[in-house]
Amino acid sequence: MLELIGISKKYKDKTALASVSLTLENGIYGLLGPNGAGKSTLMNIITGNLKPDSGTVKWNGEDMRSLGASYRSLLGYAPQQQGMYDSFTGKRFLSYMAALKGIAKKDMTAEIQRVLAYVNMSEAADRTIGTYSGGMKQRILIAQAVLGNPKLIILDEPTAGLDPKERVRIRKKLEELSDNRIILVSTHVVSDIESIAKEILLIQAGRIIDHENVGELCRKYQVSCLEDVYMKLFGEEEQDVSSYLV
Repeated sequence: MLELIGISKKYKDKTALASVSLTLENGIYGLLGPNGAGKSTLMNIITGNLKPDSGTVKWNGEDMRSLGASYRSLLGYAPQQQGMYDSFTGKRFLSYMAALKGIAKKDMTAEIQRVLAYVNMSEAADRTIGTYSGGMKQRILIAQAVLGNPKLIILDEPTAGLDPKERVRIRKKLEELSDNRIILVSTHVVSDIESIAKEILLIQAGRIIDHENVGELCRKYQVSCLEDVYMKLFGEEEQDVSSYLV
């Protein structure tokens, strides 16, 4: 169980998060909101990359800060593409990430093969990342996020740059993982999360303005689908992110 208790964060005079409290249990959660709503700040606090000004993150009742390395070992995080090593092959990059996660050398080869197959990248594993398309880079980032079978997976725009078939494939794979772990997915592609999310977290101006399953949200806002909820609240159409990372 992941608990966020009164999480607040400011950047100078801008409030990024205002006393956010949530409890997440096993399953997939969609984090939806307009640009600048606080999604990235929230994810970076959960992953420990950013300290809140106030509030606490707890894992199974224990403060994330006191858990230290044991918390990081149960965490998988795929940010939007940044800081990748273009001269590394896909396999070398995953080996590097596996070492950082503390995966034993004797288990490393089999684990890397497993996650490469998971994202359909086995055949491209020996190519350098600099030769990958945007979608291939995105799949490698997802692969490193699931290394070591983490119990908490945070994904930021995971389907950006993927073709429609791969988007469907990754969606199904995430659903398969969700029975015994928490998966938080931030996305602008509403259709990628609508059919698999246990609950949708709607965030605006640093506050969680609603959190419910898709059916309840549609009934509450008197619309037929999650995209219409998004439009009604935020006035934005679902974004096509397939061209972001070409």
